[in-house]
Amino acid sequence: MDLLNTLTYDETYRPQFHYSPPAQWMNDPNGMVYYEGEYHLFYQHHPGSTVWGPMHWGHAVSKDLVRWEQHPIALRPDRNGTVFSGSAVVDWKDSSGFFGGGTGLVAIFTQDDSDPETGESRQRQSLAYSKDKGRTWAMFAGNPVLTDARFTDFRDPKVFWDERRGRWAMAIAAGDRIAFYTSPDLKEWTFRSEFGQTEGSHDGVWECPDLFELPVDGDERRRKWVLIVSIGDNPDEPAGSRTQYFVGSFDGDKFVNENDGDSVLWLDHGRDNYAAVTWSDVPGDDGRRLLIGWMSNWKYANQTPTDAWRGALTLPRVLELRSGAAGTRLVQKPVDDIVTLRESVRELRDVTVKEGENPLAGLEAECLEITAELELRGAEELGFRVRKSGAEETVVGYDASTGRVFVDRSRSGQSDFHEGFACRHEADITVRDGRLRLQLFVDRSSVEVFAGEGELAMTDLIFPSAGSMGLEFYAKGGEIGIVSMSVSVIKSIWQEAR
Repeated sequence: MDLLNTLTYDETYRPQFHYSPPAQWMNDPNGMVYYEGEYHLFYQHHPGSTVWGPMHWGHAVSKDLVRWEQHPIALRPDRNGTVFSGSAVVDWKDSSGFFGGGTGLVAIFTQDDSDPETGESRQRQSLAYSKDKGRTWAMFAGNPVLTDARFTDFRDPKVFWDERRGRWAMAIAAGDRIAFYTSPDLKEWTFRSEFGQTEGSHDGVWECPDLFELPVDGDERRRKWVLIVSIGDNPDEPAGSRTQYFVGSFDGDKFVNENDGDSVLWLDHGRDNYAAVTWSDVPGDDGRRLLIGWMSNWKYANQTPTDAWRGALTLPRVLELRSGAAGTRLVQKPVDDIVTLRESVRELRDVTVKEGENPLAGLEAECLEITAELELRGAEELGFRVRKSGAEETVVGYDASTGRVFVDRSRSGQSDFHEGFACRHEADITVRDGRLRLQLFVDRSSVEVFAGEGELAMTDLIFPSAGSMGLEFYAKGGEIGIVSMSVSVIKSIWQEAR
Protein backbone atom coordinates (compact mmCIF):
# COMPACT_ATOMS: atom_id res chain seq x y z
CA MET A 1 0.00 0.00 0.00
CA ASP A 2 1.29 3.50 -0.88
CA LEU A 3 1.59 5.29 2.46
CA LEU A 4 1.13 8.72 0.90
CA ASN A 5 -2.25 7.72 -0.54
CA THR A 6 -3.54 6.66 2.88
CA LEU A 7 -2.74 9.91 4.69
CA THR A 8 -5.54 12.30 5.57
CA TYR A 9 -3.60 15.03 7.47
CA ASP A 10 -6.03 14.21 10.24
CA GLU A 11 -3.87 11.59 11.94
CA THR A 12 -3.40 11.59 15.71
CA TYR A 13 -1.27 14.58 16.74
CA ARG A 14 -1.00 15.85 13.15
CA PRO A 15 -0.48 19.65 13.33
CA GLN A 16 -3.30 21.50 11.62
CA PHE A 17 -1.66 24.89 11.04
CA HIS A 18 2.05 24.09 11.39
CA TYR A 19 3.96 22.54 8.53
CA SER A 20 4.65 18.79 8.74
CA PRO A 21 5.85 16.39 6.03
CA PRO A 22 3.35 14.29 4.08
CA ALA A 23 4.93 11.16 5.57
CA GLN A 24 8.02 9.82 7.33
CA TRP A 25 10.79 11.76 9.04
CA MET A 26 11.57 15.48 9.01
CA ASN A 27 14.09 17.58 10.93
CA ASP A 28 15.99 20.83 10.16
CA PRO A 29 14.46 23.41 7.82
CA ASN A 30 16.84 24.01 4.90
CA GLY A 31 17.28 26.23 1.88
CA MET A 32 14.52 28.72 2.60
CA VAL A 33 14.42 31.22 -0.24
CA TYR A 34 11.88 33.56 -1.85
CA TYR A 35 11.74 33.59 -5.64
CA GLU A 36 9.15 34.85 -8.11
CA GLY A 37 6.27 35.06 -5.66
CA GLU A 38 6.95 31.83 -3.75
CA TYR A 39 8.44 31.02 -0.38
CA HIS A 40 10.43 27.80 -0.73
CA LEU A 41 10.87 25.53 2.27
CA PHE A 42 13.23 22.58 2.07
CA TYR A 43 13.92 20.31 5.01
CA GLN A 44 15.91 17.33 6.19
CA HIS A 45 13.88 14.28 5.22
CA HIS A 46 14.18 10.51 5.44
CA PRO A 47 11.55 9.13 3.02
CA GLY A 48 12.01 5.54 4.16
CA SER A 49 11.26 5.78 7.87
CA THR A 50 9.81 7.85 10.70
CA VAL A 51 13.24 7.95 12.38
CA TRP A 52 16.37 9.75 11.26
CA GLY A 53 18.18 8.07 8.38
CA PRO A 54 19.84 8.83 5.02
CA MET A 55 19.09 12.49 4.51
CA HIS A 56 17.28 13.99 1.50
CA TRP A 57 15.79 17.46 1.01
CA GLY A 58 12.01 17.49 1.20
CA HIS A 59 10.25 20.46 -0.39
CA ALA A 60 7.18 22.63 0.04
CA VAL A 61 6.12 26.00 -1.38
CA SER A 62 3.85 28.76 -0.07
CA LYS A 63 2.62 32.11 -1.28
CA ASP A 64 1.68 33.36 2.20
CA LEU A 65 3.82 31.42 4.73
CA VAL A 66 0.64 29.83 6.11
CA ARG A 67 -0.71 27.44 3.48
CA TRP A 68 1.83 24.97 2.05
CA GLU A 69 1.83 23.01 -1.18
CA GLN A 70 3.73 19.73 -0.92
CA HIS A 71 6.30 19.03 -3.66
CA PRO A 72 8.39 15.95 -4.54
CA ILE A 73 11.78 15.38 -2.95
CA ALA A 74 14.22 17.99 -4.26
CA LEU A 75 17.67 16.54 -3.49
CA ARG A 76 18.71 12.92 -3.06
CA PRO A 77 21.96 11.25 -1.97
CA ASP A 78 24.50 10.63 -4.73
CA ARG A 79 28.11 9.48 -5.06
CA ASN A 80 29.23 12.28 -2.70
CA GLY A 81 26.98 11.19 0.14
CA THR A 82 23.70 11.99 1.80
CA VAL A 83 22.32 15.53 1.72
CA PHE A 84 22.61 17.32 5.05
CA SER A 85 21.52 20.86 5.93
CA GLY A 86 22.33 24.00 3.97
CA SER A 87 20.87 27.06 2.33
CA ALA A 88 19.61 28.35 -1.01
CA VAL A 89 19.98 31.68 -2.79
CA VAL A 90 18.82 33.43 -5.92
CA ASP A 91 21.80 33.93 -8.23
CA TRP A 92 20.61 37.27 -9.57
CA LYS A 93 23.79 38.04 -11.51
CA ASP A 94 24.41 34.48 -12.76
CA SER A 95 27.75 34.55 -10.98
CA SER A 96 27.75 30.75 -11.03
CA GLY A 97 27.28 30.55 -14.78
CA PHE A 98 24.49 28.01 -14.34
CA PHE A 99 21.74 30.14 -15.92
CA GLY A 100 23.04 31.43 -19.24
CA GLY A 101 22.88 35.04 -18.13
CA GLY A 102 19.48 34.67 -16.46
CA THR A 103 18.56 33.96 -12.85
CA GLY A 104 17.83 30.82 -10.89
CA LEU A 105 18.15 29.05 -7.56
CA VAL A 106 21.38 27.61 -6.16
CA ALA A 107 21.41 25.31 -3.12
CA ILE A 108 24.56 25.02 -0.99
CA PHE A 109 24.58 22.04 1.37
CA THR A 110 26.65 19.50 3.24
CA GLN A 111 27.17 15.99 1.90
CA ASP A 112 28.06 13.31 4.41
CA ASP A 113 29.89 10.09 3.57
CA SER A 114 32.92 8.01 4.58
CA ASP A 115 36.44 8.53 3.35
CA PRO A 116 37.20 5.50 1.10
CA GLU A 117 40.80 5.35 2.33
CA THR A 118 40.33 5.71 6.09
CA GLY A 119 36.66 4.76 6.50
CA GLU A 120 36.17 7.81 8.69
CA SER A 121 33.14 10.08 8.42
CA ARG A 122 33.62 13.25 6.40
CA GLN A 123 31.47 16.25 5.58
CA ARG A 124 31.94 18.37 2.44
CA GLN A 125 29.99 21.17 0.80
CA SER A 126 28.23 20.79 -2.55
CA LEU A 127 26.01 22.74 -4.96
CA ALA A 128 22.83 22.04 -6.89
CA TYR A 129 20.90 24.41 -9.14
CA SER A 130 17.38 24.81 -10.49
CA LYS A 131 16.28 26.55 -13.67
CA ASP A 132 12.55 25.97 -13.14
CA LYS A 133 11.69 27.74 -9.87
CA GLY A 134 12.88 24.87 -7.69
CA ARG A 135 10.81 22.12 -9.28
CA THR A 136 13.82 20.12 -10.49
CA TRP A 137 17.47 20.25 -9.46
CA ALA A 138 20.81 19.32 -11.05
CA MET A 139 23.87 18.46 -9.01
CA PHE A 140 26.97 20.49 -9.93
CA ALA A 141 29.48 18.26 -11.70
CA GLY A 142 32.35 19.84 -9.75
CA ASN A 143 31.07 18.82 -6.30
CA PRO A 144 32.29 19.06 -3.61
CA VAL A 145 33.21 22.74 -3.67
CA LEU A 146 34.54 23.11 -0.10
CA THR A 147 36.31 20.69 2.24
CA ASP A 148 38.31 20.94 5.46
CA ALA A 149 39.88 17.73 6.71
CA ARG A 150 40.52 19.23 10.16
CA PHE A 151 36.86 18.88 11.14
CA THR A 152 34.69 15.79 11.38
CA ASP A 153 31.75 18.16 11.94
CA PHE A 154 31.92 20.64 9.05
CA ARG A 155 28.40 21.39 7.94
CA ASP A 156 25.27 23.46 7.40
CA PRO A 157 26.53 26.32 5.18
CA LYS A 158 24.45 29.51 5.22
CA VAL A 159 25.24 31.68 2.21
CA PHE A 160 24.16 35.22 1.31
CA TRP A 161 25.14 37.91 -1.18
CA ASP A 162 27.31 40.58 0.49
CA GLU A 163 26.19 43.63 -1.47
CA ARG A 164 28.74 46.01 0.01
CA ARG A 165 31.67 43.89 -1.11
CA GLY A 166 30.16 42.37 -4.23
CA ARG A 167 30.70 38.73 -3.28
CA TRP A 168 29.09 35.74 -1.63
CA ALA A 169 29.63 35.12 2.10
CA MET A 170 29.28 31.84 3.97
CA ALA A 171 28.91 30.99 7.65
CA ILE A 172 29.48 27.30 8.36
CA ALA A 173 29.66 25.20 11.54
CA ALA A 174 33.16 23.80 12.01
CA GLY A 175 33.36 21.69 15.15
CA ASP A 176 33.17 24.08 18.11
CA ARG A 177 33.18 27.29 16.06
CA ILE A 178 31.76 29.10 13.04
CA ALA A 179 34.00 29.61 10.00
CA PHE A 180 33.50 32.37 7.45
CA TYR A 181 34.30 32.11 3.74
CA THR A 182 33.76 34.28 0.66
CA SER A 183 33.34 33.50 -3.02
CA PRO A 184 32.84 35.36 -6.32
CA ASP A 185 30.85 32.55 -7.95
CA LEU A 186 29.61 30.05 -5.28
CA LYS A 187 32.18 27.53 -6.56
CA GLU A 188 35.55 28.78 -5.31
CA TRP A 189 35.67 29.64 -1.59
CA THR A 190 38.30 31.55 0.42
CA PHE A 191 38.63 31.17 4.18
CA ARG A 192 38.38 34.46 6.09
CA SER A 193 38.05 33.88 9.86
CA GLU A 194 36.63 31.84 12.74
CA PHE A 195 34.41 32.78 15.64
CA GLY A 196 33.18 31.23 18.84
CA GLN A 197 35.64 28.80 20.42
CA THR A 198 35.44 30.75 23.68
CA GLU A 199 32.04 32.39 23.28
CA GLY A 200 28.48 31.40 24.04
CA SER A 201 27.24 27.96 25.02
CA HIS A 202 29.23 24.87 24.09
CA ASP A 203 26.95 22.34 25.74
CA GLY A 204 26.78 20.49 22.41
CA VAL A 205 28.17 20.49 18.90
CA TRP A 206 27.61 23.74 16.99
CA GLU A 207 25.24 23.50 14.02
CA CYS A 208 23.03 25.42 11.59
CA PRO A 209 24.47 28.96 11.64
CA ASP A 210 22.78 31.98 10.13
CA LEU A 211 24.16 35.51 9.73
CA PHE A 212 22.16 38.63 8.83
CA GLU A 213 21.89 42.35 9.51
CA LEU A 214 18.94 44.17 11.09
CA PRO A 215 18.13 47.76 12.03
CA VAL A 216 17.96 48.51 15.76
CA ASP A 217 14.57 49.84 16.90
CA GLY A 218 13.60 50.18 13.25
CA ASP A 219 16.32 52.80 12.63
CA GLU A 220 18.08 52.00 9.36
CA ARG A 221 20.99 54.23 10.42
CA ARG A 222 21.70 51.89 13.35
CA ARG A 223 22.23 48.38 12.09
CA LYS A 224 23.79 45.35 13.77
CA TRP A 225 24.54 41.80 12.75
CA VAL A 226 22.99 38.70 14.28
CA LEU A 227 24.68 35.30 14.26
CA ILE A 228 22.42 32.36 15.07
CA VAL A 229 24.01 29.07 16.21
CA SER A 230 22.24 25.88 17.26
CA ILE A 231 23.83 23.51 19.76
CA GLY A 232 23.21 19.77 19.83
CA ASP A 233 21.99 17.61 22.67
CA ASN A 234 24.15 17.09 25.75
CA PRO A 235 23.01 14.15 27.92
CA ASP A 236 23.95 16.13 31.03
CA GLU A 237 21.78 19.12 30.11
CA PRO A 238 18.03 18.69 30.68
CA ALA A 239 17.15 21.29 28.03
CA GLY A 240 18.68 19.21 25.23
CA SER A 241 19.31 20.81 21.85
CA ARG A 242 18.77 24.58 21.74
CA THR A 243 19.46 27.65 19.62
CA GLN A 244 21.51 30.65 20.74
CA TYR A 245 22.38 33.93 19.05
CA PHE A 246 25.02 36.63 19.15
CA VAL A 247 24.71 40.35 18.34
CA GLY A 248 27.64 42.31 16.96
CA SER A 249 29.40 43.48 13.82
CA PHE A 250 30.54 41.82 10.60
CA ASP A 251 33.00 43.46 8.20
CA GLY A 252 32.75 40.88 5.44
CA ASP A 253 35.60 38.83 6.89
CA LYS A 254 34.97 38.41 10.60
CA PHE A 255 32.18 38.61 13.17
CA VAL A 256 32.75 40.41 16.49
CA ASN A 257 30.43 39.75 19.42
CA GLU A 258 29.42 42.93 21.26
CA ASN A 259 28.66 41.02 24.48
CA ASP A 260 30.93 39.18 26.89
CA GLY A 261 32.04 35.79 25.65
CA ASP A 262 30.32 33.99 28.53
CA SER A 263 26.99 35.70 27.80
CA VAL A 264 24.42 33.30 26.33
CA LEU A 265 21.36 34.62 24.51
CA TRP A 266 18.69 32.01 23.80
CA LEU A 267 16.45 32.35 20.78
CA ASP A 268 13.68 30.33 22.44
CA HIS A 269 13.22 29.29 26.06
CA GLY A 270 11.04 26.25 25.37
CA ARG A 271 12.23 22.74 24.64
CA ASP A 272 11.28 22.45 20.97
CA ASN A 273 12.67 25.07 18.63
CA TYR A 274 15.91 23.88 17.03
CA ALA A 275 17.98 24.58 13.91
CA ALA A 276 16.05 27.79 13.27
CA VAL A 277 17.24 29.77 10.23
CA THR A 278 15.89 32.54 8.01
CA TRP A 279 14.64 33.01 4.46
CA SER A 280 16.96 34.37 1.80
CA ASP A 281 16.04 36.96 -0.84
CA VAL A 282 12.86 38.31 0.74
CA PRO A 283 12.23 41.48 -1.31
CA GLY A 284 13.45 44.76 0.11
CA ASP A 285 9.99 46.33 -0.07
CA ASP A 286 8.79 43.53 2.24
CA GLY A 287 11.63 44.15 4.67
CA ARG A 288 10.95 41.23 7.01
CA ARG A 289 13.59 38.87 8.34
CA LEU A 290 11.63 35.61 8.45
CA LEU A 291 12.65 32.62 10.57
CA ILE A 292 11.38 29.09 11.07
CA GLY A 293 12.66 26.24 13.26
CA TRP A 294 12.30 22.50 13.69
CA MET A 295 9.76 21.86 16.42
CA SER A 296 11.48 19.05 18.29
CA ASN A 297 14.50 18.20 20.43
CA TRP A 298 17.23 15.65 19.80
CA LYS A 299 16.65 14.20 23.28
CA TYR A 300 13.45 12.51 22.07
CA ALA A 301 12.95 13.44 18.41
CA ASN A 302 13.10 9.82 17.24
CA GLN A 303 10.65 8.72 19.93
CA THR A 304 7.72 11.15 19.76
CA PRO A 305 4.41 9.22 19.55
CA THR A 306 3.42 9.65 15.91
CA ASP A 307 3.09 6.90 13.32
CA ALA A 308 2.97 7.75 9.61
CA TRP A 309 4.97 10.97 9.97
CA ARG A 310 7.34 12.51 12.52
CA GLY A 311 8.42 16.12 12.79
CA ALA A 312 6.93 19.60 12.37
CA LEU A 313 8.06 23.20 12.10
CA THR A 314 7.31 26.29 14.16
CA LEU A 315 5.18 29.07 12.81
CA PRO A 316 7.24 31.41 10.63
CA ARG A 317 8.35 34.37 12.73
CA VAL A 318 9.43 37.95 12.04
CA LEU A 319 12.70 38.95 13.74
CA GLU A 320 13.59 42.47 14.88
CA LEU A 321 16.32 44.01 17.04
CA ARG A 322 15.30 46.11 20.04
CA SER A 323 17.50 48.03 22.45
CA GLY A 324 16.97 47.85 26.19
CA ALA A 325 18.66 48.05 29.56
CA ALA A 326 20.32 44.66 29.06
CA GLY A 327 21.54 45.51 25.54
CA THR A 328 20.35 44.85 22.02
CA ARG A 329 18.16 41.76 21.78
CA LEU A 330 16.09 39.88 19.23
CA VAL A 331 12.32 40.04 19.43
CA GLN A 332 10.12 37.72 17.42
CA LYS A 333 6.47 37.57 16.48
CA PRO A 334 4.47 35.17 14.33
CA VAL A 335 3.81 36.33 10.79
CA ASP A 336 0.66 38.43 10.45
CA ASP A 337 -0.56 36.11 7.67
CA ILE A 338 -1.89 33.73 10.32
CA VAL A 339 -4.84 36.10 10.76
CA THR A 340 -6.42 34.54 7.67
CA LEU A 341 -6.98 31.31 9.63
CA ARG A 342 -8.68 32.91 12.64
CA GLU A 343 -12.30 32.40 13.62
CA SER A 344 -13.01 34.54 16.66
CA VAL A 345 -15.02 32.82 19.38
CA ARG A 346 -14.72 35.08 22.43
CA GLU A 347 -13.65 38.67 23.14
CA LEU A 348 -13.24 40.06 26.66
CA ARG A 349 -12.50 43.62 27.80
CA ASP A 350 -12.18 45.26 31.21
CA VAL A 351 -12.96 42.09 33.16
CA THR A 352 -11.75 41.32 36.68
CA VAL A 353 -10.92 37.67 37.39
CA LYS A 354 -10.74 36.41 40.96
CA GLU A 355 -9.35 33.13 42.21
CA GLY A 356 -11.65 30.26 41.30
CA GLU A 357 -13.26 32.06 38.34
CA ASN A 358 -12.84 31.03 34.70
CA PRO A 359 -14.04 33.55 32.11
CA LEU A 360 -13.36 31.00 29.38
CA ALA A 361 -15.61 28.32 30.85
CA GLY A 362 -17.51 26.36 28.24
CA LEU A 363 -14.99 26.92 25.44
CA GLU A 364 -13.37 23.88 23.91
CA ALA A 365 -10.79 23.78 21.11
CA GLU A 366 -7.79 21.80 19.95
CA CYS A 367 -6.35 24.49 17.64
CA LEU A 368 -6.51 28.05 18.87
CA GLU A 369 -4.85 31.43 19.32
CA ILE A 370 -5.12 33.52 22.46
CA THR A 371 -3.97 37.12 22.73
CA ALA A 372 -4.23 38.89 26.06
CA GLU A 373 -3.20 42.09 27.78
CA LEU A 374 -3.41 41.53 31.53
CA GLU A 375 -3.21 43.97 34.42
CA LEU A 376 -1.39 42.61 37.46
CA ARG A 377 -3.38 43.34 40.60
CA GLY A 378 -1.57 41.40 43.24
CA ALA A 379 -2.26 37.82 42.18
CA GLU A 380 0.58 35.45 42.94
CA GLU A 381 0.12 33.57 39.67
CA LEU A 382 -1.99 33.74 36.54
CA GLY A 383 -2.22 31.84 33.32
CA PHE A 384 -3.98 29.60 30.87
CA ARG A 385 -4.72 25.91 31.05
CA VAL A 386 -5.09 24.58 27.51
CA ARG A 387 -5.94 21.15 26.08
CA LYS A 388 -7.52 20.47 29.45
CA SER A 389 -9.48 17.50 30.80
CA GLY A 390 -9.77 15.83 34.17
CA ALA A 391 -6.40 14.14 33.78
CA GLU A 392 -4.54 16.43 31.36
CA GLU A 393 -3.61 20.06 30.91
CA THR A 394 -0.78 22.21 29.65
CA VAL A 395 -0.25 25.33 31.73
CA VAL A 396 1.16 28.59 30.38
CA GLY A 397 1.53 30.97 33.30
CA TYR A 398 3.25 33.87 34.98
CA ASP A 399 4.71 33.64 38.50
CA ALA A 400 4.62 37.13 40.01
CA SER A 401 7.04 36.24 42.81
CA THR A 402 9.82 35.41 40.36
CA GLY A 403 8.80 37.56 37.39
CA ARG A 404 8.94 34.53 35.11
CA VAL A 405 6.73 33.06 32.41
CA PHE A 406 6.52 29.26 32.47
CA VAL A 407 5.24 26.33 30.47
CA ASP A 408 4.29 23.26 32.47
CA ARG A 409 3.68 20.15 30.38
CA SER A 410 4.08 17.66 33.23
CA ARG A 411 0.40 16.62 32.78
CA SER A 412 0.11 17.51 29.09
CA GLY A 413 -0.74 14.01 27.83
CA GLN A 414 1.40 11.18 26.52
CA SER A 415 4.96 11.59 27.80
CA ASP A 416 6.25 8.12 28.67
CA PHE A 417 8.35 7.94 25.51
CA HIS A 418 11.11 9.91 27.28
CA GLU A 419 11.81 10.45 30.97
CA GLY A 420 12.63 14.14 30.51
CA PHE A 421 9.60 15.15 28.47
CA ALA A 422 7.12 15.83 31.30
CA CYS A 423 8.60 19.00 32.77
CA ARG A 424 8.17 22.67 33.65
CA HIS A 425 10.53 25.39 32.44
CA GLU A 426 10.50 29.16 32.81
CA ALA A 427 12.21 32.38 31.76
CA ASP A 428 12.36 36.00 32.90
CA ILE A 429 10.07 38.65 31.45
CA THR A 430 10.01 42.37 32.19
CA VAL A 431 6.49 43.58 32.95
CA ARG A 432 5.99 47.20 31.91
CA ASP A 433 3.45 49.51 33.53
CA GLY A 434 2.00 46.59 35.47
CA ARG A 435 0.70 44.92 32.31
CA LEU A 436 1.67 41.59 30.80
CA ARG A 437 1.04 40.70 27.17
CA LEU A 438 0.77 37.06 26.13
CA GLN A 439 0.07 35.40 22.79
CA LEU A 440 -0.44 31.63 22.58
CA PHE A 441 -0.80 29.32 19.61
CA VAL A 442 -2.06 25.84 20.45
CA ASP A 443 -2.09 23.10 17.82
CA ARG A 444 -2.82 19.40 18.15
CA SER A 445 0.69 18.67 19.39
CA SER A 446 2.34 21.97 20.27
CA VAL A 447 2.10 25.27 22.09
CA GLU A 448 3.99 28.43 21.11
CA VAL A 449 4.13 31.35 23.54
CA PHE A 450 5.16 34.95 22.84
CA ALA A 451 5.40 37.26 25.84
CA GLY A 452 5.79 41.01 26.18
CA GLU A 453 6.56 42.65 22.86
CA GLY A 454 8.04 39.41 21.56
CA GLU A 455 11.20 39.47 23.65
CA LEU A 456 10.36 36.04 25.07
CA ALA A 457 9.36 32.99 23.04
CA MET A 458 8.72 29.47 24.33
CA THR A 459 7.93 26.53 22.05
CA ASP A 460 6.92 23.10 23.32
CA LEU A 461 5.54 19.88 21.95
CA ILE A 462 2.59 18.31 23.76
CA PHE A 463 0.68 15.08 23.04
CA PRO A 464 -2.76 15.37 24.67
CA SER A 465 -5.67 12.99 24.24
CA ALA A 466 -8.17 13.96 21.56
CA GLY A 467 -10.80 14.58 24.23
CA SER A 468 -8.68 17.09 26.16
CA MET A 469 -10.24 20.21 24.71
CA GLY A 470 -11.00 22.41 27.72
CA LEU A 471 -9.73 25.96 28.21
CA GLU A 472 -9.25 27.97 31.38
CA PHE A 473 -7.89 31.33 32.43
CA TYR A 474 -7.02 31.43 36.13
CA ALA A 475 -5.77 33.72 38.87
CA LYS A 476 -4.18 32.39 42.04
CA GLY A 477 -3.69 34.26 45.34
CA GLY A 478 -5.46 37.44 44.22
CA GLU A 479 -7.15 38.98 41.21
CA ILE A 480 -6.18 39.87 37.65
CA GLY A 481 -7.58 42.46 35.32
CA ILE A 482 -8.21 41.48 31.72
CA VAL A 483 -7.60 44.65 29.75
CA SER A 484 -8.33 42.73 26.57
CA MET A 485 -8.43 39.08 25.54
CA SER A 486 -9.23 37.43 22.23
CA VAL A 487 -9.72 33.70 21.73
CA SER A 488 -9.81 32.40 18.16
CA VAL A 489 -10.13 28.94 16.69
CA ILE A 490 -7.46 28.38 14.03
CA LYS A 491 -8.66 26.63 10.88
CA SER A 492 -6.78 23.67 9.41
CA ILE A 493 -4.54 24.48 6.43
CA TRP A 494 -4.92 20.86 5.30
CA GLN A 495 -8.71 20.85 5.42
CA GLU A 496 -8.64 24.00 3.31
CA ALA A 497 -6.46 22.25 0.76
CA ARG A 498 -8.82 19.30 0.32
